[in-house]
Amino acid sequence: MLREGITFDDVLLIPRKSRVFSRKEIDTTTRLSRNISLNTPLISANMDTVTESSMARAMAEEGGIGIIHRFISIEQQAEEVRRVKRAESVIIDDPITVLPDDTIRDVRATLRKESVSSALVIEDRESKKLVGILTNRDLLFETDDNKKARDVMTKRVITARPDIPLEKAADLFRNHKIEKLPLVDKNGSVAGLVTLKDILKKIHNPNTAKDKRGRLLVGAAVGVKDDTIPRAKALLAVGADVIVVDIAHGHNIRALDTIRLLRKTFGKKIEIIGGNIATAEAARDLIRAGVDGLKIGIGPGAACTTRIVTGVGVPQLTAIQDVVAVAKKHGIPVIADGGIKNSGDFSKALAAGAQTAMIGRLLAGCKESPGEYIMEWGTAYKYYRGMASFAASDDKARMDGGKDGFARAPEGASGKIPYAGEARMVISDLISGLRSSMSYLGARTLVEFSKNARFIRMTAAGVHESKPHGV
Repeated sequence: MLREGITFDDVLLIPRKSRVFSRKEIDTTTRLSRNISLNTPLISANMDTVTESSMARAMAEEGGIGIIHRFISIEQQAEEVRRVKRAESVIIDDPITVLPDDTIRDVRATLRKESVSSALVIEDRESKKLVGILTNRDLLFETDDNKKARDVMTKRVITARPDIPLEKAADLFRNHKIEKLPLVDKNGSVAGLVTLKDILKKIHNPNTAKDKRGRLLVGAAVGVKDDTIPRAKALLAVGADVIVVDIAHGHNIRALDTIRLLRKTFGKKIEIIGGNIATAEAARDLIRAGVDGLKIGIGPGAACTTRIVTGVGVPQLTAIQDVVAVAKKHGIPVIADGGIKNSGDFSKALAAGAQTAMIGRLLAGCKESPGEYIMEWGTAYKYYRGMASFAASDDKARMDGGKDGFARAPEGASGKIPYAGEARMVISDLISGLRSSMSYLGARTLVEFSKNARFIRMTAAGVHESKPHGV
């Protein structure tokens, strides 16, 4: 007997008796993986037109996380991760430094490359003894690019020890009216940097998703070919918080072997998310292999044509429920990846038991996405492509070690989508809808939300009735 699979447009959530009087009462904290928590249950997809450092930074600042795609070199991907980790940290462990004899031209080039507004001037690379600081204020009216850093730098620098409490650091900023506070050890060598901007962000945006050292959370994807271990090693070295094993069919021996190899190589130092999968059997096998999280979705993505090309897949809501039934027994969080068109779909995915949702198309049109910006007849668009599309096939083949001689039908689409502005606005819309949905079900937490959820099937007339009509 054939099973019936359902997806988001097939159902509605039934309202429940509620004692939630304000959306402010609602807590959206959740688990990304076995050992990582998020304040917002959103992840930006590891696609080359969705997530690089700018998008990952925006996601973390809103309480979620971005997964840097793998379709660039190991060095480039590690650099994208490093940029996120440097972007907002209460204490920057490795501040940008220059030497006294560096020219102003070289200093400006360094600041542009690193996207920072200041550099510490050190005596030499070995001792790293602090001798001055160069900020945009020092360089603003300097017209001679051949001058040396020593001639322009601020020599009287307020410093502190590396173990200074943040409250005392805030007092130094206020009392001395400074914006940068270098941290030096007892020998006067640079040991870090605190910036006023980052302290203010910590105070005014407590929802930001950060690691134990106060840096933004960020993940990165790896494949299942020969460069997996060196790529993962480089990503972990620059601070990647989670590694996503990126393969269209995650219930594949090569994917399982890759997960086991990552676990054997890096032990407990690595958080591994495996996928994509769509069945309970796949969930059991990936959990046995050693994953800390599971990614669900075979063919539901906006740019995915897998189901049309191959005839393979499971409707997304059914896939989530099947995988959650297994993962829940082992304490493994799951990610609903694909098929989310609006905040209602987002809410249904979490109500079905997913801890987080991965978003592609809704974020691909945002300012922070790496997709190309296009203006046509006064309307703005951004380029978006599925990672199994014809447009992406050559890049994928190159990153996966070349073609194997067999022709493959593309399993994705590409094109332009409307420009959507800043990512925070899209995130805000999704979270606002989720909070409203939770209030309808009388849930203050996502655990309560899933527990209270009851779905009802809709007819075609019910789907029509759910949309604006007659206006």
